Amino acid sequence: MQNKVIEERAARTKWFMDARFGMFIHWGLYAIPARGEWVRSSERMPQEDYLHYFNEFSAKEYQPREWARLAKKAGMKYAVLTAKHHDGFCLWDTALTDFKATNTPAKRDLVKEYLEAFRAEGLKVGLYFSIIDWRHPDFPHYGDRQHPMRDNKDYGNENRNFNRYLEFMHGQVRELLTGYGNLDIMWFDFSYGDMAGETWKATELMQMVRTLQSNLIVDNRLEGSGENSGTILSANPSIFAGDFSCPEQMIPPEGIRNELGDPVPWEACITLNNHWGYCSTDQHWKPADMVIRMLVECVSKNGNLLLNAGPDAKGRIPRASAEILEAVGRWLDDNGESIYGCGAAGIDKPEWGRFTCKGDKLYAHIYEPQTGGLCLPNLARKIKKLRLLADGSEIQVVKHWNLVEYPQHTFFFLNPWSSDNYPLPDPKDTVVEVELLHFV
Repeated sequence: MQNKVIEERAARTKWFMDARFGMFIHWGLYAIPARGEWVRSSERMPQEDYLHYFNEFSAKEYQPREWARLAKKAGMKYAVLTAKHHDGFCLWDTALTDFKATNTPAKRDLVKEYLEAFRAEGLKVGLYFSIIDWRHPDFPHYGDRQHPMRDNKDYGNENRNFNRYLEFMHGQVRELLTGYGNLDIMWFDFSYGDMAGETWKATELMQMVRTLQSNLIVDNRLEGSGENSGTILSANPSIFAGDFSCPEQMIPPEGIRNELGDPVPWEACITLNNHWGYCSTDQHWKPADMVIRMLVECVSKNGNLLLNAGPDAKGRIPRASAEILEAVGRWLDDNGESIYGCGAAGIDKPEWGRFTCKGDKLYAHIYEPQTGGLCLPNLARKIKKLRLLADGSEIQVVKHWNLVEYPQHTFFFLNPWSSDNYPLPDPKDTVVEVELLHFV
């Protein structure tokens, strides 16, 4: 019998496995110094210095409907917003701390507005919540691996009460799960060293989550991190193992499977430049064709892509980000059938690109022009028809004299009047839909 935790996980993640493409949004006080979301930690910045940004945070051009429209235009199906990052600043009107957006010049519940805007566009909604908090007085300071004051002996931990911190942290999760309607994702971040699993009273926390919102899906970082996945890879995952794994800034070489070899739901969370939070000097943008191929690679390995956008201090998604996302969306307008609801094809990666699959449809994603016919390996007498996915035009199977020695394969040309396949109809990714008689 299938493990009950795995069985329930499969039911909860069905929509997630079909959606395939989401928007990560990192936004908070750190957008003002514009040196990334870890600026307090990396610069060992005292809390009193960081408060300057709290007093400046106006979010005066925050228009979440524009964010939501952009995500939808990009072909994204869900979004995850940083309700609270490690600095402890809360974008919602929490009753448990005064370090929140409603006490800044913004004077707005930014989480509420985000949820309303993205739901209005028909997108699934998630919230990122940091289980660590550099501002809370009961969270370890000196000696902690990450805290801004980790090297400062003046910030010793003698009078800190970690159980009091956990009560606060659990209470904030309860607020988010009871004050804003049904959420689709809770994205916890993150565990490290001994700060993992039951250190967070993770069983108690997950029991609360499942009681309040049984269909909510949760990532694996109550016990895992970007460095390890935790027991979600075991045959008997813990109650707090999570519903999906979330490798960071990389795509797993062969997807993710548990110790029995069974697929595990996963999403790769990746930045559009080199930072999560807004960084004004980082113009190292991934081009649209790279993003498209990252998305295809994830899907070809049964995974999702959660692509980050870091709004600036005023609340605007950078124009460069928007232009890339819009270009990806145009490609998905023509080729989305090869992404949504698709997964691994069970066929080795070809030299010219990748395969995705859905039912009796195989999708050949062609990145590189080839001399001679393009080869669909070991599919002779299994193909009903070939079509260019973008416009539905017919592609003919070819049986040239120089191919007779390879009867087990099927070959085709994208340009039947040429001996090669240059140029490709879409140099970013030309997709050929292969309708199969039967799949083996």
